[in-house]
Amino acid sequence: MASRTTGKMSLPMLTAMVVGSMVGAGIFNLPGRFGAATGPFGAIIAWMIAGTGMYMLARVFQALAEKKPEIDSGVFAYAKAGFGDYMGFLSAFGYWLGSCLGNVFYWVLIGSTLGRFFPEIFADGSSPTAIIVSLIGIWAFHFMILRGVEQAAFINTVVTVAKIVPIIVAIIIFVFAFNYSQFSENFFGGVGMVEKSLFQQVRDTMLITVFVFLGIEGASVYSRFAKTRADVGSATILGFVGVMGLMVAVTLLPYAAMPRGTIAGVQQPSLAGVLEVVVGHWGAVFISIGVLISVLGAYLAWSLICAEVLFAAAKSQDMPRLFAAQNGNRVPANALWLTNIVVSLFVISTYWSRDAFNFMLDMTSVTSLLPYLLVAGYGVLIARRGEGYATTPQERSRDQIFASIAVAYTIIMFLAAGLKYVLLVAVLYVPGTVLYVWARREQNARLFSSAELIVFIITALAAIAGAAGLVTGIITP
Repeated sequence: MASRTTGKMSLPMLTAMVVGSMVGAGIFNLPGRFGAATGPFGAIIAWMIAGTGMYMLARVFQALAEKKPEIDSGVFAYAKAGFGDYMGFLSAFGYWLGSCLGNVFYWVLIGSTLGRFFPEIFADGSSPTAIIVSLIGIWAFHFMILRGVEQAAFINTVVTVAKIVPIIVAIIIFVFAFNYSQFSENFFGGVGMVEKSLFQQVRDTMLITVFVFLGIEGASVYSRFAKTRADVGSATILGFVGVMGLMVAVTLLPYAAMPRGTIAGVQQPSLAGVLEVVVGHWGAVFISIGVLISVLGAYLAWSLICAEVLFAAAKSQDMPRLFAAQNGNRVPANALWLTNIVVSLFVISTYWSRDAFNFMLDMTSVTSLLPYLLVAGYGVLIARRGEGYATTPQERSRDQIFASIAVAYTIIMFLAAGLKYVLLVAVLYVPGTVLYVWARREQNARLFSSAELIVFIITALAAIAGAAGLVTGIITP
Protein backbone atom coordinates (compact mmCIF):
# COMPACT_ATOMS: atom_id res chain seq x y z
CA MET A 1 0.00 0.00 0.00
CA ALA A 2 1.27 3.47 -0.79
CA SER A 3 2.15 5.40 2.31
CA ARG A 4 0.18 8.58 2.79
CA THR A 5 3.29 10.24 4.12
CA THR A 6 5.69 9.24 1.37
CA GLY A 7 3.22 8.80 -1.50
CA LYS A 8 5.27 5.85 -2.75
CA MET A 9 4.00 2.54 -4.12
CA SER A 10 5.33 -0.80 -2.89
CA LEU A 11 6.09 -3.81 -5.12
CA PRO A 12 2.68 -5.42 -4.40
CA MET A 13 0.87 -2.19 -5.30
CA LEU A 14 2.89 -1.72 -8.51
CA THR A 15 2.20 -5.35 -9.43
CA ALA A 16 -1.49 -4.73 -8.77
CA MET A 17 -1.32 -1.74 -11.14
CA VAL A 18 0.06 -4.06 -13.86
CA VAL A 19 -2.49 -6.81 -13.18
CA GLY A 20 -5.30 -4.30 -12.72
CA SER A 21 -4.46 -2.66 -16.03
CA MET A 22 -4.17 -5.95 -17.94
CA VAL A 23 -7.07 -7.91 -16.44
CA GLY A 24 -9.90 -5.73 -17.59
CA ALA A 25 -12.31 -6.33 -20.41
CA GLY A 26 -10.21 -8.43 -22.75
CA ILE A 27 -9.89 -11.61 -20.73
CA PHE A 28 -13.69 -11.96 -20.52
CA ASN A 29 -13.95 -11.84 -24.32
CA LEU A 30 -11.20 -14.32 -25.16
CA PRO A 31 -13.31 -17.50 -25.57
CA GLY A 32 -15.67 -16.04 -28.17
CA ARG A 33 -13.03 -14.14 -30.11
CA PHE A 34 -10.71 -17.16 -30.28
CA GLY A 35 -13.62 -19.54 -30.93
CA ALA A 36 -14.64 -17.51 -33.97
CA ALA A 37 -11.07 -17.46 -35.27
CA THR A 38 -9.45 -20.84 -34.61
CA GLY A 39 -9.32 -24.12 -32.70
CA PRO A 40 -6.96 -25.08 -29.88
CA PHE A 41 -4.03 -25.73 -32.23
CA GLY A 42 -4.16 -22.24 -33.71
CA ALA A 43 -4.81 -20.79 -30.26
CA ILE A 44 -1.68 -22.43 -28.85
CA ILE A 45 0.41 -21.03 -31.71
CA ALA A 46 -1.16 -17.57 -31.24
CA TRP A 47 -0.36 -17.54 -27.53
CA MET A 48 3.18 -18.72 -28.18
CA ILE A 49 3.68 -15.79 -30.56
CA ALA A 50 1.92 -13.26 -28.35
CA GLY A 51 3.45 -14.57 -25.14
CA THR A 52 6.96 -14.51 -26.57
CA GLY A 53 6.55 -11.05 -28.07
CA MET A 54 5.01 -9.51 -24.99
CA TYR A 55 7.44 -11.24 -22.65
CA MET A 56 10.29 -9.72 -24.64
CA LEU A 57 8.57 -6.35 -24.40
CA ALA A 58 8.20 -6.82 -20.64
CA ARG A 59 11.92 -7.58 -20.43
CA VAL A 60 12.63 -4.39 -22.37
CA PHE A 61 10.61 -2.38 -19.86
CA GLN A 62 12.49 -4.13 -17.06
CA ALA A 63 15.89 -3.41 -18.63
CA LEU A 64 15.05 0.24 -19.33
CA ALA A 65 13.83 0.73 -15.75
CA GLU A 66 17.23 -0.51 -14.54
CA LYS A 67 19.53 1.05 -17.16
CA LYS A 68 17.72 4.39 -17.51
CA PRO A 69 16.45 5.13 -13.98
CA GLU A 70 16.41 8.86 -14.68
CA ILE A 71 13.59 8.47 -17.24
CA ASP A 72 10.16 8.55 -15.59
CA SER A 73 6.76 7.71 -17.16
CA GLY A 74 8.76 5.63 -19.56
CA VAL A 75 6.36 4.74 -22.36
CA PHE A 76 6.73 8.00 -24.29
CA ALA A 77 9.90 9.27 -22.59
CA TYR A 78 11.87 6.33 -23.99
CA ALA A 79 10.66 7.16 -27.51
CA LYS A 80 11.76 10.78 -27.11
CA ALA A 81 15.16 9.80 -25.75
CA GLY A 82 15.78 7.44 -28.64
CA PHE A 83 14.12 9.06 -31.64
CA GLY A 84 13.58 12.77 -30.99
CA ASP A 85 10.88 15.20 -29.92
CA TYR A 86 8.20 14.51 -32.53
CA MET A 87 8.41 10.72 -32.19
CA GLY A 88 8.24 11.20 -28.43
CA PHE A 89 5.10 13.27 -28.92
CA LEU A 90 3.53 10.72 -31.28
CA SER A 91 4.27 7.99 -28.74
CA ALA A 92 2.74 9.98 -25.89
CA PHE A 93 -0.28 11.03 -27.92
CA GLY A 94 -0.78 7.55 -29.35
CA TYR A 95 -0.51 5.92 -25.96
CA TRP A 96 -2.91 8.44 -24.44
CA LEU A 97 -5.32 8.09 -27.38
CA GLY A 98 -5.24 4.30 -27.16
CA SER A 99 -5.95 4.53 -23.45
CA CYS A 100 -8.93 6.77 -24.17
CA LEU A 101 -10.26 4.33 -26.76
CA GLY A 102 -9.75 1.49 -24.30
CA ASN A 103 -11.82 3.35 -21.75
CA VAL A 104 -14.57 3.74 -24.34
CA PHE A 105 -14.43 -0.01 -24.96
CA TYR A 106 -14.90 -0.61 -21.23
CA TRP A 107 -18.14 1.35 -21.23
CA VAL A 108 -19.38 -0.44 -24.36
CA LEU A 109 -18.66 -3.76 -22.62
CA ILE A 110 -20.53 -2.64 -19.51
CA GLY A 111 -23.51 -1.79 -21.72
CA SER A 112 -23.38 -5.09 -23.59
CA THR A 113 -23.07 -7.01 -20.30
CA LEU A 114 -26.16 -5.28 -18.95
CA GLY A 115 -27.78 -5.89 -22.35
CA ARG A 116 -27.65 -9.63 -21.60
CA PHE A 117 -30.26 -9.03 -18.88
CA PHE A 118 -31.97 -5.88 -20.22
CA PRO A 119 -31.75 -6.24 -24.02
CA GLU A 120 -34.45 -3.68 -24.80
CA ILE A 121 -32.63 -0.97 -22.85
CA PHE A 122 -28.91 -1.58 -23.32
CA ALA A 123 -28.82 -3.72 -26.51
CA ASP A 124 -25.18 -4.18 -27.62
CA GLY A 125 -23.81 -1.37 -25.44
CA SER A 126 -24.23 1.49 -27.92
CA SER A 127 -27.92 2.30 -27.40
CA PRO A 128 -28.92 5.81 -26.24
CA THR A 129 -29.56 4.53 -22.70
CA ALA A 130 -26.21 2.75 -22.60
CA ILE A 131 -24.47 5.93 -23.77
CA ILE A 132 -26.18 8.05 -21.09
CA VAL A 133 -25.25 5.55 -18.35
CA SER A 134 -21.67 5.54 -19.64
CA LEU A 135 -21.43 9.33 -19.53
CA ILE A 136 -22.71 9.38 -15.95
CA GLY A 137 -20.11 6.77 -15.01
CA ILE A 138 -17.26 8.60 -16.74
CA TRP A 139 -17.86 11.78 -14.79
CA ALA A 140 -18.50 10.01 -11.49
CA PHE A 141 -15.04 8.42 -11.79
CA HIS A 142 -13.60 11.76 -12.87
CA PHE A 143 -14.56 13.51 -9.66
CA MET A 144 -13.46 10.55 -7.52
CA ILE A 145 -9.99 10.54 -9.11
CA LEU A 146 -9.66 14.27 -8.51
CA ARG A 147 -9.58 13.40 -4.80
CA GLY A 148 -6.18 11.73 -5.07
CA VAL A 149 -4.00 9.29 -7.06
CA GLU A 150 -2.89 7.21 -4.07
CA GLN A 151 -6.47 6.79 -2.85
CA ALA A 152 -7.57 5.66 -6.32
CA ALA A 153 -4.57 3.32 -6.59
CA PHE A 154 -5.54 1.69 -3.28
CA ILE A 155 -9.08 1.15 -4.59
CA ASN A 156 -7.55 -0.42 -7.72
CA THR A 157 -5.56 -2.87 -5.56
CA VAL A 158 -8.73 -4.00 -3.77
CA VAL A 159 -10.69 -4.30 -7.02
CA THR A 160 -7.85 -6.29 -8.64
CA VAL A 161 -8.21 -8.99 -5.99
CA ALA A 162 -12.01 -8.99 -6.27
CA LYS A 163 -12.12 -9.40 -10.03
CA ILE A 164 -9.60 -12.26 -10.20
CA VAL A 165 -11.89 -14.51 -8.13
CA PRO A 166 -14.64 -15.07 -10.79
CA ILE A 167 -11.98 -15.87 -13.41
CA ILE A 168 -10.32 -18.47 -11.19
CA VAL A 169 -13.71 -20.01 -10.30
CA ALA A 170 -14.56 -20.27 -14.01
CA ILE A 171 -11.21 -21.93 -14.73
CA ILE A 172 -11.77 -24.49 -11.94
CA ILE A 173 -15.25 -25.30 -13.31
CA PHE A 174 -13.82 -25.75 -16.82
CA VAL A 175 -11.13 -28.08 -15.46
CA PHE A 176 -13.79 -30.33 -13.87
CA ALA A 177 -15.86 -30.18 -17.09
CA PHE A 178 -12.87 -31.13 -19.26
CA ASN A 179 -13.86 -33.56 -22.02
CA TYR A 180 -10.88 -34.90 -23.95
CA SER A 181 -12.91 -36.12 -26.95
CA GLN A 182 -14.53 -32.70 -27.32
CA PHE A 183 -11.13 -31.00 -27.11
CA SER A 184 -9.76 -33.37 -29.77
CA GLU A 185 -12.72 -32.68 -32.07
CA ASN A 186 -12.09 -28.93 -31.83
CA PHE A 187 -8.29 -29.18 -31.97
CA PHE A 188 -7.71 -28.44 -35.66
CA GLY A 189 -10.79 -26.29 -36.24
CA GLY A 190 -13.91 -28.16 -35.21
CA VAL A 191 -16.93 -29.53 -37.03
CA GLY A 192 -18.99 -27.26 -39.29
CA MET A 193 -16.66 -24.24 -39.09
CA VAL A 194 -15.52 -22.21 -42.09
CA GLU A 195 -12.30 -23.58 -43.54
CA LYS A 196 -9.39 -21.17 -43.11
CA SER A 197 -5.65 -21.59 -43.40
CA LEU A 198 -3.73 -21.89 -40.14
CA PHE A 199 -2.03 -18.58 -40.96
CA GLN A 200 -5.39 -16.82 -41.29
CA GLN A 201 -6.68 -18.43 -38.11
CA VAL A 202 -3.70 -17.20 -36.10
CA ARG A 203 -3.78 -13.76 -37.73
CA ASP A 204 -7.44 -13.32 -36.74
CA THR A 205 -6.46 -13.62 -33.07
CA MET A 206 -3.58 -11.16 -33.10
CA LEU A 207 -5.37 -7.92 -32.22
CA ILE A 208 -7.22 -9.46 -29.28
CA THR A 209 -3.91 -10.76 -27.90
CA VAL A 210 -2.44 -7.26 -28.14
CA PHE A 211 -5.50 -5.84 -26.39
CA VAL A 212 -5.40 -8.22 -23.45
CA PHE A 213 -1.72 -7.46 -22.83
CA LEU A 214 -2.26 -3.70 -22.74
CA GLY A 215 -1.20 -2.48 -19.32
CA ILE A 216 2.00 -4.51 -19.21
CA GLU A 217 3.74 -1.14 -18.87
CA GLY A 218 1.54 -0.02 -15.95
CA ALA A 219 4.40 -0.07 -13.45
CA SER A 220 6.67 1.83 -15.86
CA VAL A 221 4.11 4.60 -16.28
CA TYR A 222 4.00 5.02 -12.52
CA SER A 223 7.76 4.72 -12.00
CA ARG A 224 7.94 8.10 -10.28
CA PHE A 225 5.77 6.70 -7.48
CA ALA A 226 7.86 3.52 -6.97
CA LYS A 227 9.74 3.06 -3.68
CA THR A 228 12.70 1.61 -5.63
CA ARG A 229 13.41 1.42 -9.35
CA ALA A 230 14.03 -2.32 -9.14
CA ASP A 231 10.37 -2.77 -8.13
CA VAL A 232 9.25 -1.40 -11.52
CA GLY A 233 10.88 -4.22 -13.47
CA SER A 234 9.89 -6.89 -10.94
CA ALA A 235 6.25 -5.78 -10.96
CA THR A 236 6.17 -5.89 -14.77
CA ILE A 237 7.45 -9.49 -14.94
CA LEU A 238 5.32 -10.73 -12.03
CA GLY A 239 2.18 -9.19 -13.52
CA PHE A 240 2.92 -10.61 -16.97
CA VAL A 241 3.50 -14.19 -15.80
CA GLY A 242 0.38 -14.31 -13.64
CA VAL A 243 -1.95 -12.79 -16.21
CA MET A 244 -0.54 -14.90 -19.06
CA GLY A 245 -1.47 -18.07 -17.18
CA LEU A 246 -5.03 -16.87 -16.63
CA MET A 247 -5.51 -15.86 -20.28
CA VAL A 248 -4.25 -19.14 -21.73
CA ALA A 249 -6.50 -21.13 -19.41
CA VAL A 250 -9.57 -19.02 -20.20
CA THR A 251 -8.91 -19.46 -23.93
CA LEU A 252 -8.15 -23.19 -24.14
CA LEU A 253 -10.37 -24.83 -21.50
CA PRO A 254 -13.75 -23.95 -23.13
CA TYR A 255 -12.70 -25.98 -26.21
CA ALA A 256 -12.91 -29.08 -23.96
CA ALA A 257 -16.45 -28.29 -22.80
CA MET A 258 -18.44 -27.60 -25.99
CA PRO A 259 -18.19 -27.46 -29.80
CA ARG A 260 -16.21 -24.58 -31.23
CA GLY A 261 -19.30 -23.30 -33.05
CA THR A 262 -21.09 -22.89 -29.70
CA ILE A 263 -18.16 -20.92 -28.29
CA ALA A 264 -18.08 -18.66 -31.36
CA GLY A 265 -21.79 -17.94 -31.14
CA VAL A 266 -22.16 -16.83 -27.52
CA GLN A 267 -22.94 -13.22 -26.69
CA GLN A 268 -20.17 -11.00 -25.34
CA PRO A 269 -18.76 -11.08 -22.74
CA SER A 270 -18.19 -14.60 -24.02
CA LEU A 271 -16.75 -16.05 -20.79
CA ALA A 272 -20.20 -15.54 -19.27
CA GLY A 273 -21.80 -17.25 -22.25
CA VAL A 274 -19.59 -20.34 -22.23
CA LEU A 275 -19.88 -20.75 -18.46
CA GLU A 276 -23.67 -20.55 -18.85
CA VAL A 277 -23.50 -23.48 -21.29
CA VAL A 278 -21.56 -25.53 -18.73
CA VAL A 279 -23.38 -24.75 -15.45
CA GLY A 280 -26.55 -22.89 -16.36
CA HIS A 281 -27.79 -19.30 -16.06
CA TRP A 282 -26.17 -18.63 -12.69
CA GLY A 283 -22.77 -18.92 -14.41
CA ALA A 284 -23.62 -16.04 -16.73
CA VAL A 285 -24.82 -13.93 -13.80
CA PHE A 286 -21.71 -14.75 -11.76
CA ILE A 287 -19.29 -13.84 -14.56
CA SER A 288 -21.29 -10.75 -15.51
CA ILE A 289 -20.89 -9.42 -11.98
CA GLY A 290 -17.17 -10.16 -12.27
CA VAL A 291 -17.08 -8.32 -15.60
CA LEU A 292 -18.65 -5.22 -14.09
CA ILE A 293 -16.21 -5.21 -11.16
CA SER A 294 -13.25 -5.95 -13.42
CA VAL A 295 -14.08 -3.37 -16.05
CA LEU A 296 -14.78 -0.63 -13.52
CA GLY A 297 -11.47 -1.42 -11.81
CA ALA A 298 -9.58 -1.44 -15.10
CA TYR A 299 -11.29 1.78 -16.10
CA LEU A 300 -10.02 3.36 -12.89
CA ALA A 301 -6.46 2.17 -13.58
CA TRP A 302 -6.51 3.40 -17.17
CA SER A 303 -8.03 6.76 -16.22
CA LEU A 304 -5.06 7.22 -13.89
CA ILE A 305 -2.64 6.17 -16.63
CA CYS A 306 -4.25 8.48 -19.22
CA ALA A 307 -3.91 11.51 -16.99
CA GLU A 308 -0.40 10.54 -15.89
CA VAL A 309 0.84 10.26 -19.50
CA LEU A 310 -0.48 13.71 -20.46
CA PHE A 311 0.90 15.18 -17.22
CA ALA A 312 4.36 13.65 -17.67
CA ALA A 313 4.48 14.72 -21.34
CA ALA A 314 3.61 18.29 -20.32
CA LYS A 315 6.26 18.24 -17.57
CA SER A 316 8.89 17.25 -20.16
CA GLN A 317 7.56 19.95 -22.56
CA ASP A 318 6.18 17.45 -25.08
CA MET A 319 2.63 18.66 -24.45
CA PRO A 320 1.32 22.16 -23.63
CA ARG A 321 2.23 23.22 -20.09
CA LEU A 322 -1.48 23.56 -19.33
CA PHE A 323 -1.56 19.81 -18.70
CA ALA A 324 1.28 19.92 -16.14
CA ALA A 325 -0.98 21.54 -13.57
CA GLN A 326 -1.88 19.53 -10.45
CA ASN A 327 -4.60 20.15 -7.90
CA GLY A 328 -4.13 20.05 -4.13
CA ASN A 329 -4.32 16.24 -4.14
CA ARG A 330 -1.41 15.93 -6.63
CA VAL A 331 -3.81 14.88 -9.41
CA PRO A 332 -3.09 16.26 -12.94
CA ALA A 333 -6.51 17.85 -13.12
CA ASN A 334 -6.34 19.50 -16.56
CA ALA A 335 -5.02 16.30 -18.12
CA LEU A 336 -7.89 14.40 -16.50
CA TRP A 337 -10.46 16.89 -17.81
CA LEU A 338 -9.20 16.61 -21.40
CA THR A 339 -9.07 12.81 -21.15
CA ASN A 340 -12.66 12.47 -20.00
CA ILE A 341 -13.98 15.01 -22.50
CA VAL A 342 -12.38 12.99 -25.31
CA VAL A 343 -13.64 9.68 -23.86
CA SER A 344 -17.14 11.14 -23.64
CA LEU A 345 -17.05 12.22 -27.30
CA PHE A 346 -15.89 8.75 -28.41
CA VAL A 347 -18.64 7.12 -26.32
CA ILE A 348 -21.24 9.28 -28.05
CA SER A 349 -19.75 8.32 -31.45
CA THR A 350 -20.41 4.61 -30.78
CA TYR A 351 -24.07 5.27 -31.55
CA TRP A 352 -23.16 5.35 -35.28
CA SER A 353 -20.82 2.32 -35.24
CA ARG A 354 -21.96 -0.97 -36.78
CA ASP A 355 -19.98 -3.02 -34.25
CA ALA A 356 -18.77 -0.66 -31.54
CA PHE A 357 -17.59 -3.55 -29.38
CA ASN A 358 -14.98 -5.05 -31.71
CA PHE A 359 -14.17 -1.76 -33.45
CA MET A 360 -13.08 -0.06 -30.22
CA LEU A 361 -11.17 -3.16 -29.15
CA ASP A 362 -9.19 -3.28 -32.40
CA MET A 363 -8.56 0.48 -32.53
CA THR A 364 -7.24 0.38 -28.98
CA SER A 365 -4.83 -2.40 -29.92
CA VAL A 366 -3.46 -0.62 -33.00
CA THR A 367 -2.90 2.73 -31.28
CA SER A 368 -0.74 0.99 -28.67
CA LEU A 369 1.60 -0.53 -31.23
CA LEU A 370 3.60 2.60 -32.16
CA PRO A 371 4.51 3.39 -28.52
CA TYR A 372 5.49 -0.26 -27.97
CA LEU A 373 7.56 -0.31 -31.18
CA LEU A 374 9.48 2.83 -30.16
CA VAL A 375 10.13 1.48 -26.66
CA ALA A 376 11.51 -1.74 -28.11
CA GLY A 377 13.59 0.23 -30.61
CA TYR A 378 15.07 2.32 -27.80
CA GLY A 379 15.93 -0.90 -25.98
CA VAL A 380 17.93 -2.00 -29.04
CA LEU A 381 19.70 1.38 -29.22
CA ILE A 382 20.92 1.53 -25.63
CA ALA A 383 22.04 -2.11 -25.68
CA ARG A 384 24.06 -1.48 -28.85
CA ARG A 385 25.57 1.68 -27.39
CA GLY A 386 26.19 0.12 -24.00
CA GLU A 387 24.41 2.94 -22.18
CA GLY A 388 23.82 1.98 -18.54
CA TYR A 389 25.78 -1.28 -18.89
CA ALA A 390 29.04 -0.13 -17.31
CA THR A 391 28.60 -2.46 -14.32
CA THR A 392 26.73 -5.22 -16.20
CA PRO A 393 28.36 -5.54 -19.65
CA GLN A 394 27.46 -9.24 -19.78
CA GLU A 395 23.77 -8.29 -20.11
CA ARG A 396 24.15 -6.24 -23.30
CA SER A 397 23.86 -9.05 -25.84
CA ARG A 398 20.93 -10.64 -24.05
CA ASP A 399 19.01 -7.37 -23.79
CA GLN A 400 19.70 -6.53 -27.44
CA ILE A 401 18.25 -9.89 -28.52
CA PHE A 402 15.17 -9.40 -26.33
CA ALA A 403 14.58 -5.90 -27.68
CA SER A 404 15.11 -6.99 -31.30
CA ILE A 405 12.50 -9.74 -30.93
CA ALA A 406 10.11 -7.18 -29.39
CA VAL A 407 10.65 -4.89 -32.41
CA ALA A 408 9.91 -7.75 -34.82
CA TYR A 409 6.80 -8.69 -32.85
CA THR A 410 5.28 -5.18 -32.92
CA ILE A 411 5.95 -4.87 -36.67
CA ILE A 412 4.21 -8.22 -37.24
CA MET A 413 1.25 -6.95 -35.21
CA PHE A 414 0.99 -3.86 -37.44
CA LEU A 415 0.86 -6.12 -40.49
CA ALA A 416 -1.72 -8.38 -38.84
CA ALA A 417 -3.93 -5.39 -38.01
CA GLY A 418 -4.37 -4.51 -41.67
CA LEU A 419 -4.33 -1.21 -43.55
CA LYS A 420 -7.80 -0.10 -42.41
CA TYR A 421 -6.87 0.39 -38.78
CA VAL A 422 -3.48 1.96 -39.55
CA LEU A 423 -5.20 4.61 -41.72
CA LEU A 424 -7.88 5.28 -39.10
CA VAL A 425 -5.22 5.79 -36.42
CA ALA A 426 -3.48 8.28 -38.73
CA VAL A 427 -6.78 10.18 -39.02
CA LEU A 428 -6.65 10.68 -35.26
CA TYR A 429 -2.90 11.41 -35.08
CA VAL A 430 -2.85 14.38 -37.45
CA PRO A 431 -5.30 16.62 -35.53
CA GLY A 432 -3.39 15.70 -32.37
CA THR A 433 -0.29 17.33 -33.84
CA VAL A 434 -1.95 20.65 -32.93
CA LEU A 435 -0.91 19.91 -29.34
CA TYR A 436 2.68 19.38 -30.47
CA VAL A 437 2.70 22.70 -32.37
CA TRP A 438 1.24 24.42 -29.29
CA ALA A 439 3.96 22.98 -27.04
CA ARG A 440 6.79 23.86 -29.44
CA ARG A 441 5.59 27.45 -29.76
CA GLU A 442 5.49 27.78 -25.98
CA GLN A 443 9.20 26.90 -25.99
CA ASN A 444 10.08 28.95 -29.10
CA ALA A 445 11.57 25.70 -30.44
CA ARG A 446 11.95 24.47 -34.01
CA LEU A 447 8.84 22.61 -35.11
CA PHE A 448 10.32 19.68 -37.08
CA SER A 449 13.72 18.38 -38.02
CA SER A 450 14.08 17.15 -41.60
CA ALA A 451 13.43 13.54 -40.59
CA GLU A 452 10.47 14.54 -38.40
CA LEU A 453 8.94 16.51 -41.27
CA ILE A 454 9.06 13.39 -43.44
CA VAL A 455 7.31 11.41 -40.66
CA PHE A 456 4.62 14.10 -40.41
CA ILE A 457 4.04 14.17 -44.19
CA ILE A 458 3.70 10.37 -44.33
CA THR A 459 1.26 10.47 -41.39
CA ALA A 460 -0.74 13.27 -43.03
CA LEU A 461 -0.99 11.37 -46.33
CA ALA A 462 -2.19 8.27 -44.45
CA ALA A 463 -4.76 10.43 -42.64
CA ILE A 464 -6.03 11.84 -45.94
CA ALA A 465 -6.41 8.31 -47.31
CA GLY A 466 -8.21 7.22 -44.15
CA ALA A 467 -10.57 10.20 -44.20
CA ALA A 468 -11.33 9.60 -47.90
CA GLY A 469 -12.07 5.96 -47.11
CA LEU A 470 -14.52 6.98 -44.40
CA VAL A 471 -16.27 9.54 -46.62
CA THR A 472 -16.63 7.13 -49.56
CA GLY A 473 -17.67 4.21 -47.39
CA ILE A 474 -14.66 2.07 -48.33
CA ILE A 475 -13.69 2.12 -44.65
CA THR A 476 -16.50 1.53 -42.14
CA PRO A 477 -16.14 1.84 -38.35
